[in-house]
This record gives sequence, structure tokens and C-alpha cells, in this order.
Amino acid sequence: MTVVDFLLPVFVLIGLTFVLLFIMARERVGSLRRGEVKTEDIALREPNWTPRGTQYGNAFHNQLELPMLFYVLIAFILITKAEDVLLLILAWIFVLSRIVHAFIHTTGNVVDRRFMAYSVGVLVLLLMWVIFAAKIVTGA
Repeated sequence: MTVVDFLLPVFVLIGLTFVLLFIMARERVGSLRRGEVKTEDIALREPNWTPRGTQYGNAFHNQLELPMLFYVLIAFILITKAEDVLLLILAWIFVLSRIVHAFIHTTGNVVDRRFMAYSVGVLVLLLMWVIFAAKIVTGA
């Protein structure tokens, strides 16, 4: 394993976050320009965006929550040189679950499907932390 192997899924997830940020910004600026939303209605983070603007905003904000634990874990894995193939495969599964979650969130937003994608990510990330902790504690 190389550092790059573990940083590639991080780069993909960061790319997804920026894509969602730019789409959210385009949607929200468009809503303001079309007069669908007034600046004073959203100046203090009031939830007065259009449904579409809120949908993209929520998808973006979701990339700033659970993925933080992923970023920290990848940093710890690299610092401690605890890399292995299983952790790398799980890292990619986590990233794919986030892509699927964001896609569902920004398209049909079927909550059951979105929850399943989210749950896969949570379980995979939890498993990664357990494996990492076991490796560190046992010195394996």
C-alpha cells in the first residue's frame, strides 16, 4: 500500500463535497436572482430557501458530518502505517456509499434508499474504526 492509495478515496470524497457546494451555490444564487427568495429571508441561516436549494444544501452539509470521522481515520492510518488491503477496500466502499447517498439526496430523494446508503456508510466506517483500533491495541 502507498500513501496515494489511501489518499485517492479522500480526494474523491473532497471532490464530491466541492461539486455539491457549487451546485448548491448555483441553485441558491439562481433562487435569489429569480426573486424566489429574498436576502433578508435567509440572512441569518433561516431555512427559507426553495425546496431544491434546501435539498442541495442538506446534501452538501451531509458531506461535512460523517466524512469527518473518515478523514481523521485515514490520517491516523497513514500516520501509524496501519494500511492494509481490507481498510483500503472499506475506504472505497465508504466513499461509494457517500456518492450514492448524495445522488439519491439530490435527485428523487427517496428517504428509504437514502437511509440505506447512509447506513452502509456508517457500518463500513464503524468497521474501519474497529479494525484500526484492534490493530493499534494489539500492535498487529
